[in-house]
Amino acid sequence: MIHILLIVSSLFTFSAHAAVQDFCVADLKGPDTPAGYTCKPAAKVTTADFVSSLGASGNTSNIIKAAVTPAFAEQFPGVNGLGISIARLDLAAGGVVPMHTHPGASELLLVTQGFITAGFVSSANKVYVKTLKKGDIMLFPQGLLHFQVNAGGFTSVAFASFSSATPGLQILDFALFANDLPSKLVEATTFLDDATVKKLKAVLGGTG
Repeated sequence: MIHILLIVSSLFTFSAHAAVQDFCVADLKGPDTPAGYTCKPAAKVTTADFVSSLGASGNTSNIIKAAVTPAFAEQFPGVNGLGISIARLDLAAGGVVPMHTHPGASELLLVTQGFITAGFVSSANKVYVKTLKKGDIMLFPQGLLHFQVNAGGFTSVAFASFSSATPGLQILDFALFANDLPSKLVEATTFLDDATVKKLKAVLGGTG
């Protein structure tokens, strides 16, 4: 009996220590480390740190006809350290979010307007694709390449929640063609010809 009481007591002690800090609102003046931002002093935390808005449409006047409005730790300090965040996705007609990955988080996409064809590629190279309508949700596991394409003739809207306050982002097309990676290396690793690589670099602003 005493042994059981000691175990229960230890569990309560562990729980008490685990819940000592309710939150860690990001101090955006401090460093952004792999563990997140340092905490703002409690005396400086306000209700505004826990409230944000994604009600406004993003600007889709760009090459991909898409806009992502994030509410990550940098924009929404209250999510720092809590393992959650959210973003709004606006896709104009013909809009696309090219193949990309979030190294730090899984993503759950909820469509609230229009139609979006979305999918991801597993590490076994299996493709999972679905055209989503209003109310549908789709999961994209952490680190896997995925995409979203407007599947209607009008603007589509979705909200993406993430399992991290700083999910990270790398867009494959930009990684290949929007920097100074030499064309010869791009050609060797993608099997694309020189003319195609240089054309894509010109479109996306790359050099080399």
